[in-house]
Amino acid sequence: MPAKDICEKAAHLVSGDRARTHGDKVRNHQNIALLWSAYLGVPITPLQVALMMALVKVARTKLGEYNEDNYVDLAGYAGVAGEIAERVPR
Repeated sequence: MPAKDICEKAAHLVSGDRARTHGDKVRNHQNIALLWSAYLGVPITPLQVALMMALVKVARTKLGEYNEDNYVDLAGYAGVAGEIAERVPR
């Protein structure tokens, strides 16, 4: 799949299906960050959640056969991380 198509599919997902399913990106990642922080006993930020989810997708590319979804999701998490970085002050 061409890079442009991967990015367009990711954009469609994070702005469409995933937005409807999971709600506001920042709020969703803040909720995840709070849960991870409580579990790990260290503070985790919403931006770190998005970046670590991208790393999960990178890890999945190392094993098994090619899976287009890994690359689409990786692009999506990169976009979500960028949006969170812009919207949430450090």
